[in-house]
Amino acid sequence: MKMSSTLGLGVSVVALSLVSITPAMAQSTDPADATAEEQVQDPGEIVVMAQGRAQALADVPVAISAVNAEALSNSGANDIRQLNQLAPSLIVSSSGSEANGSARIRGIGTVGDNPGLESSVPVFIDGVYRSRSGIGLSELGEIDRVEVQRGPQGTLGGRNSSAGLISIYSKKPQFQFGANGEATYGNYDFVRVGGSITGPLSETLAARFDGVYVRRDGFLTDPENNVDVNNRNRFFVRGQLLWEPNSDISVRLIGDYTWRDERCCGAIYVDKSVNPYIGNLNDPSTPLSPLSATGNNIINVLRDLGQPLAGFNPGYDRTIYVSPGRTFAGKTKDYGFSGEVKWDLGGATLTSITAYREYRSGQAGDVDYNAVDILYRANDEDKLYRQFHTFTQELRLQGEAFDGKLDWLVGGFYSDEKLTVRDNLRFGTQYGRFATCRLVSGGGLAGLYSPTNPSCVAPVVGPATLATLGADVAAAFTALDGLNNLGSTGDEYRQHGKNWALFTHNIFHITDKLDLTLGVRYTNDKKDLGANFGNDNTVCTTIQGLVTDEASSSPSATVRAVAGGLIGLACQGNSTAELNGVAINSKRSEDEWTGTAVLSYRPTDDLMTYASYSRGYKAGGFNLDRSALKSPTRTFASQGGAQALVGNLQFDPELVNSYELGAKYATGPFSLSATLFRSDFSSFQLNTFNGSVFLVQNVNGCATDLNGGDRDASATTGACAAGDVSWGVRSEGVELETSLVPAQNFRVAAGLTYAKTKYRSDLVGTNSGAPLDPALRLLPGNTMSNAPELVITSSFSWTPDLGSNGHTGLIYVDSRTSSDYNTGSDLFPQKEQDAFSVVNARVGVRGPDQKWALEFWVQNLFDKDYAQVAFNTSFQAGGAGAPFTDAGNYPGGRQLFSQFLGEPRTYGVTLRGKF
Repeated sequence: MKMSSTLGLGVSVVALSLVSITPAMAQSTDPADATAEEQVQDPGEIVVMAQGRAQALADVPVAISAVNAEALSNSGANDIRQLNQLAPSLIVSSSGSEANGSARIRGIGTVGDNPGLESSVPVFIDGVYRSRSGIGLSELGEIDRVEVQRGPQGTLGGRNSSAGLISIYSKKPQFQFGANGEATYGNYDFVRVGGSITGPLSETLAARFDGVYVRRDGFLTDPENNVDVNNRNRFFVRGQLLWEPNSDISVRLIGDYTWRDERCCGAIYVDKSVNPYIGNLNDPSTPLSPLSATGNNIINVLRDLGQPLAGFNPGYDRTIYVSPGRTFAGKTKDYGFSGEVKWDLGGATLTSITAYREYRSGQAGDVDYNAVDILYRANDEDKLYRQFHTFTQELRLQGEAFDGKLDWLVGGFYSDEKLTVRDNLRFGTQYGRFATCRLVSGGGLAGLYSPTNPSCVAPVVGPATLATLGADVAAAFTALDGLNNLGSTGDEYRQHGKNWALFTHNIFHITDKLDLTLGVRYTNDKKDLGANFGNDNTVCTTIQGLVTDEASSSPSATVRAVAGGLIGLACQGNSTAELNGVAINSKRSEDEWTGTAVLSYRPTDDLMTYASYSRGYKAGGFNLDRSALKSPTRTFASQGGAQALVGNLQFDPELVNSYELGAKYATGPFSLSATLFRSDFSSFQLNTFNGSVFLVQNVNGCATDLNGGDRDASATTGACAAGDVSWGVRSEGVELETSLVPAQNFRVAAGLTYAKTKYRSDLVGTNSGAPLDPALRLLPGNTMSNAPELVITSSFSWTPDLGSNGHTGLIYVDSRTSSDYNTGSDLFPQKEQDAFSVVNARVGVRGPDQKWALEFWVQNLFDKDYAQVAFNTSFQAGGAGAPFTDAGNYPGGRQLFSQFLGEPRTYGVTLRGKF
């Protein structure tokens, strides 16, 4: 495992922090009861809700990280992404749209931007399931605590917690008046203003109101359109009522609204100064004919059509190149209401959580990520958005039996979710010339290359040469050259999902020291899909009509190759007028049993050990992308029509069997926990972009040797007998967490996760054993994307007294160090990220009882550059001749790569006050 020198920084910080890691720093409790500060009597005790009950962390035999409000404030966390600094097994990243952020635990998570894939790590806010984890990438208001549960949570967490879950608990109304506010200013003209007020409306009714407004310039600069990108412009409000008519009944009502109007997300090319595997990929071919072994013809094309050469080798420069008039503008609206009722019936307690939410997000984009107008999504709020309407209802009844020997819980869950996705992806105004130039420059026609002339061929000799390939081929070149500003006029996908479940979770106290926990859940999931398409790309149908026969049956290999290239470039992603006005529909239904069994033993009052098994489940669904219907080189008519192909959009549920051995030690100011884990995933849902289309496959393993058939470029080799299909992904390793509070004003904490999250050595792409897609040929036997083998987190907090009048200081530092990992789901080496560390710091002074505070802070103290995700740049691949082949370091041929950068150093000052 390659490690950079930055790992030494992380190790030294951990040593400074007494090598202690804390996933659980919260002193928190059931949000429907008192707050943590009110209920926890022992200041060293940590209370969580991981098992549907308020329990001390040391008594919970599960792997969990908990972060309280103070730790979140010190770390500068405003959304779940900053949890990366405090929870070593968690990584949260975003790519083409922040609405589609992805959370991973122990290297496992949902990959890509396809809304048809549900989250492997769901987000619950105040007990309410959120449709996608990216919703957590927004302001959260005043938070009591965050719990990160690791491993499948199939009993209480439900259908989509195959890797873990994130539970966020907001601060609830109080029956004592209080208010607080804060104002922040930082570089990039960062402004954040937030506040809350709470208090009684009567003896039995309390209220709370929270609000946050954020504005910040973008981290990226678009000089062509004179705007900055990756900016912030958002606000969040939340109102609550808490009614407690007596000691047995508590009713909590919550309403919240989030609005965002921001430009996101720009990308830059990956060059060899960032990743040496890029080599000469970003250099033009000189000469173009014959194609240079140290150059790339696609660079010639993009340069000649307007992309500055400097843009191909940016390092980590934050200047992006965007076509004139194109934008990354987008708006997000997220709001909802929930009601939680807790009723003590005497022998049992009934809990009901009812919620309705609406979420809508649209994000325009120049999705070729360069100055040449190849591909774009226009900023049209009616034709570009994804929208969720979600109703959920959960009921839990819990109590004790047999004189406290049994702590029982039974419950049910229901969800009704309506998802609408509208897309308007279109070829740009220069796509036709780009496509013909790509085709001409990458092969035997390169000698004719002339980007300023029709069909990208030199006058006279060019058309004459094309004519020798056949009149239909020459006509197809002319048609392709005119493919500009065509494509989707409005595609719409409508998915209606209904999910219900029954579950029970029971703790048997066999002795005072030995507990057995058994839980089981039955889930039924149904989805109905309807889609209709609008498309004006008549060039695709024209070229298919001209050269389909030549592509399949011409005696000339050159003609077959050129004809196939013409069809492929004209019909990329199944963008074709043949789909105009076409509608499709489908449905799927599945049911699954999941559950857990835990045996825990407490040899002493301070030490608990446990062994557990759990089975998790993530629902199957539909790939909401027309490109998955078929290969673009064939017409829909030749395949029986789009409806006959709708089965190609389906993917199967993901299942996981997980095993853990753990120990937790807590005494006074010191706590330490250790977990050994192994999780085997079957039908792992993988979504990857191959430069042209998004692929969704259920990755499984094969118990027999495929003899390399899953590692070549063929789509027909590497099949496995259905009886030999088994798990395809394994995550195993060890987690250490500890904290030390030697004095009331001093805390050190740290965490270490060593995880090997790898694909099996022999892989197939379906449950029936069909071959793996060749775009995924690097997966077998390798580590998954965004799954660093080693992560170390640490934090240090000191609040010394300043004099004797109640003033205190604040010195806070946290760090996260990751070993190297690949950021691309296809594992191409050009997408690797070297090991790095991110350090945050905060210093300040606080008044008596923290009535006011002035704090100076910095995020990413050392201004470390790194990539969140690297990807195949859309349609930008040159000829695949040597040395750009799988035999060398270039498994993508002459494919170009781009990356979404992490945030740079930011710094500022925050003023807080409360009364």
